[in-house]
Amino acid sequence: MSITPLTALPSGHRAAPVFRGRIGRDARSGHYAVPHRFRLHLSTACPDGLRLAVGHSLLGLDGSCPVTVLPAVPDCPGGGHSALRPLYEASAHHYTGPALAPVLSDDWSGRIVSTHARDILRDLDRFLREGRAALYPCDQESVIQAVERMCAEGIEEAAQRAGQAGAGPAERAAALDVLLDTLGRLESRLAAEAYLVDDRLTAADVELWVTLVQLDTVHRCHLDASAVHRIAGHRALWAYARRLAAHPAFGRHLDLDGISRRHHGRCQGLEAAGAAVQILDWAGHAADAEDASRR
Repeated sequence: MSITPLTALPSGHRAAPVFRGRIGRDARSGHYAVPHRFRLHLSTACPDGLRLAVGHSLLGLDGSCPVTVLPAVPDCPGGGHSALRPLYEASAHHYTGPALAPVLSDDWSGRIVSTHARDILRDLDRFLREGRAALYPCDQESVIQAVERMCAEGIEEAAQRAGQAGAGPAERAAALDVLLDTLGRLESRLAAEAYLVDDRLTAADVELWVTLVQLDTVHRCHLDASAVHRIAGHRALWAYARRLAAHPAFGRHLDLDGISRRHHGRCQGLEAAGAAVQILDWAGHAADAEDASRR
């Protein structure tokens, strides 16, 4: 079936990551993909950490790229983790900023390769094992980038603005319209296809699923019941989220308590009636994923 490519929303401005090294394909790159050299440091309560944990599992990298799981709530000012401080100090002379996660480190040198989550996931694809499909098919990169932009701007940022404390009713309503329009476009795609790209799991699905987790567990709490009802009305979209939550590579990484504690530690949004209306039973679907992983 032919599906019209998703169109990205206009790009916004994002803070530059502190470290942005890349893993190459051979020794000339400096950082090249070799088993047991690199390590991920992440918190699955953080959206970027959850994306990396899911992608890491889909790629089957448990035996070749270990993961250090960090606490849900950072233990240092500015959102930093004390466990990451030695890596940051070894990687940047007189570094004074927060030691933020996620991090891809090089165990050979004891230094940081990258703190840019999307680059890291793309580079983990270089560890691709025989018989496993790539998360970034070479002919679908533009579509995956469009999904990333839609999730970041059309869902994440729009949901934040729709529930932002201090914003006027017109501003919140306009943001909600952007959110619903984006969800509607994704709904149309998923009503016809099981996955977003190439009729199989790719990084686009990881991106959207984590964004939907955040929408239901975090942003929902700052929207009124009417808005949540309209969001929940995208049945194909939430059926897709439920199906992926029951997949072992997705659901077993859900730290719902950690997401809640992390959110309440930094929450600046409105408190609204939508908080009482959960769209999906994430805990139940995650339990199904855990059972499936044991079989």
